[in-house]
Amino acid sequence: MIEDLDKILTIAGRMQTEMPALKEKLAATDFTAEAGGGAVSATVNGKLGIVDLKIAEQIRNDPTTDYDLLETLIKAAISAAQAQAADAAAKAMKELTGGMDIAEG
Repeated sequence: MIEDLDKILTIAGRMQTEMPALKEKLAATDFTAEAGGGAVSATVNGKLGIVDLKIAEQIRNDPTTDYDLLETLIKAAISAAQAQAADAAAKAMKELTGGMDIAEG
């Protein structure tokens, strides 16, 4: 019981000192994902904000482009990039806490 408390206090101390740098590092990291075989790519930062969105030139220049499909591809690319960022944050948190499952508020 006391060993568990010591472990929790140690982790809490590490989190307090290391969390600001971790958050800053994640915020400065970009995550890019594609959809539609590269037709659309989206880049988000570690705060899940959209940094860049690219639509392949052949899609932009094609007068027969299906805009409903294009909208779906854009959403898929953004969602995939955001999932990468969220996974990186979860992995970093797990490493910081030594594998303990601690939900961040």
